[in-house]
Amino acid sequence: MSAPGQPTSAVDGSSEIESLLAEIADQTRHLADEGQVEEQPEELPSAEATRFALALSELDGREHVSGDADVGFAIQSVVKVFALTAALRLVGEDLFDRVGREPSGDPFNSLIQLEHEKGVPRNPFINAGALIVCDVLLDAADDPYRAVAGLLDRLTGEEAEISDPALDAERESSSLNRAIGHLMRSFGNLQHPVDEVVDLYLRLCSLTVTTRTLARAARFLANDGVDPESGSPVLSEPLARRVNALMLTCGTYDAAGQFAYDLGFPCKSGVAGAVMGDVPGRFGVCAWSPPLDEKGNSRAGRAALHLLSERLQLSLL
Repeated sequence: MSAPGQPTSAVDGSSEIESLLAEIADQTRHLADEGQVEEQPEELPSAEATRFALALSELDGREHVSGDADVGFAIQSVVKVFALTAALRLVGEDLFDRVGREPSGDPFNSLIQLEHEKGVPRNPFINAGALIVCDVLLDAADDPYRAVAGLLDRLTGEEAEISDPALDAERESSSLNRAIGHLMRSFGNLQHPVDEVVDLYLRLCSLTVTTRTLARAARFLANDGVDPESGSPVLSEPLARRVNALMLTCGTYDAAGQFAYDLGFPCKSGVAGAVMGDVPGRFGVCAWSPPLDEKGNSRAGRAALHLLSERLQLSLL
């Protein structure tokens, strides 16, 4: 994908970018007061409403952060980007024989649309689609969990470990995901036992990351599918473009249209409060603030990335 216009002279240097991130944090973090934190164990950092971070990771390795950028939290639905990437590496676009590529317009865990469309999820970034991706990984990978976690480790340069409190909480509240799995299995679109598929998904959602590492991990999508740190291809350039397209149109639940309007670059959000994105040709970026809006996206994180997009003229649209 072609890069957007060059940054303005006001943000050419590292100190200027970090000053800008701090300024954006000051202007937006108060919006968290209007959101609700997802119910989760109190010992998790993402249960703390006052947490806030911004991180920007350039293709040349320079990183710029503000706030709690090195505090760990469960990756939650942002892992769907890396699960999708791992599945595409193994089976290519045959994956889309079983999952669509359209926005859902419904909540990420809705059963209604799935039943109407005979067990075929609209896209890989709603929960039903992520379960199909996990089902494919169980077929195609020798170690499905490591296919995703190992990819994340290579992209960040750090080992992502499972948060036991997060995983316990996920398992205690997994009934709807299991219902989604059983519904798809009833239509013949889930091959493995539902418990096995759901458990893989929950383990992946419980991987611990930071705002800094998510910004770093997104860089391959900004670099035509090539990891800029190692120079190794992660995805082919066409497949990287397709992942970016899905993030832009489907990555932020049923608010993707508004995100595209406000930000204009691909993003994926999660209920721990992270919003990870990439600006092709430029950098990976992530905002983290746990309080969510009514669509399940970080209130302050979304506002911060909107302001960043405006200030650096990042919109691709």
